[in-house]
Amino acid sequence: MLLSRQPEATPAAHDRVYRALRTRIMHGDIAPGHALTLRGIGKEYGVSMTPARESVRRLVAEGALFQSNSGRVSTPELSNERIEELAVLRGLIEVELASRALPRAHMALIDRLQGINATIAEMITNQDAVGYIRTNLDFHRTLYLRAQAPAMLAMAETVWLQLGPTMRSLYGRLRRTEPPHFHRLMIAALKAGDEPGLRLAVRSDVTQGLRMLAT
Repeated sequence: MLLSRQPEATPAAHDRVYRALRTRIMHGDIAPGHALTLRGIGKEYGVSMTPARESVRRLVAEGALFQSNSGRVSTPELSNERIEELAVLRGLIEVELASRALPRAHMALIDRLQGINATIAEMITNQDAVGYIRTNLDFHRTLYLRAQAPAMLAMAETVWLQLGPTMRSLYGRLRRTEPPHFHRLMIAALKAGDEPGLRLAVRSDVTQGLRMLAT
């Protein structure tokens, strides 16, 4: 007798759903204020209610999802004050990560960053907002990994996660036609070993666009 396939309800299933949802939110694949249901998550990822519920619980704790008093779960719609706060955090954390990465920067890293910047240009040409956000974050993460400061990088990723849906909105307002100008300045500063120039370029890159949303 053939048995019908039951939805997964294992720790591995919970982790799979959590990571998949986390990635989608961080990359702006889900718009601000979009409602999610446990039933919908379970159906999409082929899991039971338990792993869906646990994934949501973790993402709410990280600020990636918002749960109202009525129990409605959605991606956050950030206030101007919250956007400004997260922009300040990006400026503090990511400038420090870049500064720590500078002594460990080498030509292979710079070549890698230039390659990612070329991919960002492709995403802009294709008007792929999610691809743009993904490769933009990859640019920053690739640099910050050289800082060898995993706790600080984890903090930066938590901020990125909370900002993911908002970054999607920002992409629409910026109407980019080429990779971020400050990426080129970051690469030039890395080549020159220019720490003040690198710090300024990173701070400008990670805060200016967000602050435009809060005006």
